[in-house]
Amino acid sequence: MAITVSIVEDSAGVREGLVRLLKENSEFRCLACYPSAEIALREIPSAPPDVLLMDINLPGMDGVECVRKLHLLNPLIRIVMLTVYEKPDHIFNALTAGAVGYLLKQKPSADLLNAIRDAHQGGAPMSSQIARKVVHFFQSGPPAGEAAELSARELEVLDMLAKGHLIKEIADRLDISFGTVRTYIRRIYEKLHVHSRAQAVAKYLPPSGRSQQEFV
Repeated sequence: MAITVSIVEDSAGVREGLVRLLKENSEFRCLACYPSAEIALREIPSAPPDVLLMDINLPGMDGVECVRKLHLLNPLIRIVMLTVYEKPDHIFNALTAGAVGYLLKQKPSADLLNAIRDAHQGGAPMSSQIARKVVHFFQSGPPAGEAAELSARELEVLDMLAKGHLIKEIADRLDISFGTVRTYIRRIYEKLHVHSRAQAVAKYLPPSGRSQQEFV
């Protein structure tokens, strides 16, 4: 029987390309496509695929949080992250949330199909550069303390705060609204148990890594 594959991806062009790739091989069947995590969470439990391809940078809820919620609902779904992000924090958060693999979007088509087969057979597909980052990340240790509770997008926002970016600059760079950035910052403060940018950055960065910029 064909391996059923569903896709969570907000870019229509990327979705169409993946559907086209799957349709070209009778070994696979594209079950469904979802433009957001919220829609995926609503519909996937009643129509679970064998393998789910998940983007990280989605409108609203990010892909890592969607993985975490889907894994609780149905831990049998083999979720593979398919994203442009290769930062260690993104990789670690995705894998600890329940993803079984992590691939970059520029991966050649044949390799992507092999990765889907591998995931379906119980493997953990990763490109070589991602595998090296995983090994290095675990050798050096995951994020310490409360910072480990932050989602991939929250870590991204916190990293930009640490570099001194204003809320509007963060919103523009991430292509999200000013209010959404403020929501992420509020969640960061709550999870880190702090009340200011300076306190959040102090918990996020070791003393040697802090910027000389004054945070307010």
